[in-house]
Amino acid sequence: MHMHTHPAIQPVLFVLTSQGTKGSTGEPTGYYLGEVTHPLAELQDAGIAVEFASIEGGEPPVDGLDLNDPVNARYWNDTAFRSAVRQTRRLGDVEPSRYSAIFFAGGHGAMWDFPDSPAVSRVTRAIYEAGGVVGAVCHGPAALVNVKLGDGAYLVAGKNVSAFTDDEERAVALDHVVPFLLASTLVQRGATHNAAPDWTANVVVDGRLVTGQNLQSAAGVGAAMRDLLLRPQGQQ
Repeated sequence: MHMHTHPAIQPVLFVLTSQGTKGSTGEPTGYYLGEVTHPLAELQDAGIAVEFASIEGGEPPVDGLDLNDPVNARYWNDTAFRSAVRQTRRLGDVEPSRYSAIFFAGGHGAMWDFPDSPAVSRVTRAIYEAGGVVGAVCHGPAALVNVKLGDGAYLVAGKNVSAFTDDEERAVALDHVVPFLLASTLVQRGATHNAAPDWTANVVVDGRLVTGQNLQSAAGVGAAMRDLLLRPQGQQ
């Protein structure tokens, strides 16, 4: 990735799950590759730098390794990308003030290690309250179910969001495997969940919060985050 980066915009922090199994099933999971590469392409192609963290640091487990997807192939065959995802920062060691935005990729693993991570809560709140952008796609919004702001309210309360739907969870027959149903839980936290038909692109922007329903929404989440970061200064 040799390209000019935007000097005025601090990097975006991509956060990947470190959870490699689907709960008690023992089936493998991890971060979904296309939910990293598609938003990454939108941001990098606009000259916005991206750095990687995961819950445990190091090399997180990958799922959805579909190399027939040209964007996946572009990055998976790129030594700089592979090196970056082999040595992610541990999220707990991250200094939030270095970042303009935070993005949570999905993959079923996110359902187990994102919600109760103190680092997720601390870093997300700090970036959001500093005026930064918060983004998440598919199961990535699992990161947001327990994030509270300084006033004690849930970040998602009163916000329009989209996330992997309960219908989609049933369609992949994991509704009894995941520790909770994501869309329903966001609603319990006070969010308004906007669902599109299964497996269709659906991106919802509410102020500086950008969420997408599924893999099909990943590029759109990246594009919406890019547009917020590139907006003229002073516009909220």
